[in-house]
Formats: sequence, C-alpha cells, structure tokens
Amino acid sequence: MTVETDGEEPVARFRRWFRQRPNSIEFWELVLTDERLVWCFVGESYRSLLLRADMGERDRAIVDESPLGDLTSLAAENFAVPLESLDGIRLVTGTRFRRARLEMRWRAGDEDGEAARYDGDVTLASTGEAQSHRE
Repeated sequence: MTVETDGEEPVARFRRWFRQRPNSIEFWELVLTDERLVWCFVGESYRSLLLRADMGERDRAIVDESPLGDLTSLAAENFAVPLESLDGIRLVTGTRFRRARLEMRWRAGDEDGEAARYDGDVTLASTGEAQSHRE
C-alpha cells in the first residue's frame, strides 16, 4: 500500500479500473486518503492494439511504492479531488454479463486543475481482475 506522508493517511485503494474513450481505454488506480481522492493514470490501450496492450502492471507497482505526496506527479494525467469537493462515489455491482462500475461526481472549480477537465463526472468500469470493493 502507498506510504503515508505529512499526516495524510491512505483509507482505500480502488484497483484495476478503466475508462472507455472513443478511441482508447484508459487504465486507472484510485487512492482514497483522509484528505482527497487521487487519480493515478497507469496506461492506455488503443482498440487496434488491444491484444498487445500493456495493462498498466508496471505503473500500478510504481503507484503502490510511491509516497502519497508524489502520486499526482507520477504522470501528467494524474489529479486529485479534495474530499470536500466529492458529491459521491457509487459502486454498481457487476453481474455475469455486466462489468462493475464506479460512478464519481465532484464539484469542479478553477482550483481543481486537471480534475476540471472531467467536468466532475466520471464512470469507470472494472477490469476482469478488479476486486469487488463492496467492503
């Protein structure tokens, strides 16, 4: 698990999630601390390259080993959402025919930087190996 830093402590980790884009699939790891939700970009796969895709294993290991304060600087796509800006995190349990989903909403403002480009509303889908996260 990610190392604690400056009083900020990890609470949970959402492992092995992806975001479907029109031309690609982005792979994400999310780290929830007592202060913020940190989005860590761990790779991208283009449809034409799916069979040769790097599913982000190397970058997931880097996220695991990095101090909390360094997570947003690991990749240009990484960002953090302060807990007070979160409106909700909803887990939609998967079935045999439908992947589990994480639906997140937050109030995006000018101070949110990268978080603002997602307009405060993102749905991630579970990879086949994602944990249930129900607990």
